[in-house]
Amino acid sequence: MKRSMTSRGGFGRLTQNLVALGLGVVATLPLAWLGSPAMAASDDALSRKASWEPMSPESRVRMFRDGLEGLGVEASEVDRLSDRYAADTDDGLVDPIDRFVELVRPLAPVLESLIATAEKSVTAAAVELDPDGSSYAAFESLPSPVRMTVRTWLGRQLVRKRLYDEALPILAEVKPTECVDPAGVLFYRGVCYHALLMKDEALADLQRLLEQEEASPVRFVRTAKLMANDLKPLEEDSLDEISRLMTDVTRRLDLGRTDEQVKRREQTIIDKLTKLIDKIEQQQQQQQQQQQQQQGGGGQGGSQGGQETPMEDSRIAGANGAGDVDRKPIDQKDGWGNLPPAERQEALQQIGRDLPTHYREAIEAYFRKLATDD
Repeated sequence: MKRSMTSRGGFGRLTQNLVALGLGVVATLPLAWLGSPAMAASDDALSRKASWEPMSPESRVRMFRDGLEGLGVEASEVDRLSDRYAADTDDGLVDPIDRFVELVRPLAPVLESLIATAEKSVTAAAVELDPDGSSYAAFESLPSPVRMTVRTWLGRQLVRKRLYDEALPILAEVKPTECVDPAGVLFYRGVCYHALLMKDEALADLQRLLEQEEASPVRFVRTAKLMANDLKPLEEDSLDEISRLMTDVTRRLDLGRTDEQVKRREQTIIDKLTKLIDKIEQQQQQQQQQQQQQQGGGGQGGSQGGQETPMEDSRIAGANGAGDVDRKPIDQKDGWGNLPPAERQEALQQIGRDLPTHYREAIEAYFRKLATDD
């Protein structure tokens, strides 16, 4: 059961535009959210003392020098490379992470190998940094500023390709204060948590980012606020959550994924839909029982002064007959369960008539994609 999410919901539009992060995000959710009372309350909470400090140009160069010295680079070369890094990143036109990686990659064989691999396949590079990967031990022996910045660079590459499952383990180990771009660490990691529906973790990173709103890139701040507002009302086992799970399955299928994780996600969607349908059916049955009781009470109750009185609770409503019916023989030649196309379409419309338009379209498109892929 797979679908191509063509829903008009804010979540779907936001997820689709996250692939442009780092080069400028096109925010598609209503900007009116930014001035909502909930956002104002969040801003008040964020006015407390920040848990991290933005990286000034001088601090960034100092961290770069620390990384070079930790790699054992000669003092004269440290001075030369540091001056070059400062000149390149001082005006803010050159990305500090990209230039950091470009300058340090020739200084350690493991870095040259890892970055060369990433240029061919970011997923292959991510595998190398897995604890069981071939480069993990050598990479972890590098100075902290180098490890944290290179991890952020690789994680960002993965996020831009919507490879959130691979990006999250890479970014999870990064300490923002030990990277030349702490805001980028919090932002891209928050994007991963958001896409994978890890609500608490996403809100934690996004709120930390917004602690330094004035010093963070505008594209980060605006998108972080939209993502935070998007996640706050999310409830477990809701139709909203099911729709997001469908979006995630669609993303995985678009990437050519058909592994066990995709199958587990699909089964989760089926289980949650079944649970939701059962809940709705129980509510409808309860409503029908109440209506029948009210109708039965009105028909059998007596009248006093021209007004009908409800039937007493201790009184059993009358009903005659044994309830036996003739069994109808059913076999394959009867075509039992097969409806003409017109009647089948009408039945499907009846099933989804009580759902909001957004969710009904999402569910229908999801099942269409599953049928097409199968």
